[in-house]
Amino acid sequence: MTDSIMYQEDGYVVLETNQPEELMTESELLHKLETFLATQSDLPQDITKFDTLKKQAEYLLHNYCEFNADDNNYLQWYVVRWEKK
Repeated sequence: MTDSIMYQEDGYVVLETNQPEELMTESELLHKLETFLATQSDLPQDITKFDTLKKQAEYLLHNYCEFNADDNNYLQWYVVRWEKK
């Protein structure tokens, strides 16, 4: 049987073009994704079907682990646990 700790999410490590890696809570990452999405003009159709930036960011967070704005710019996020239990 799978241990429930496998599904525990404490936060995210976030990697972005020309930036040091950051540790973020879910709410911090959602805010970053909203800000990021607000600057993008050519989003995939599965994201644009949502009518608000908040809903788009939530969908992106839970269904993607990276988003490439173009060939030279990326944003990636991965679930982490703050401490081993």
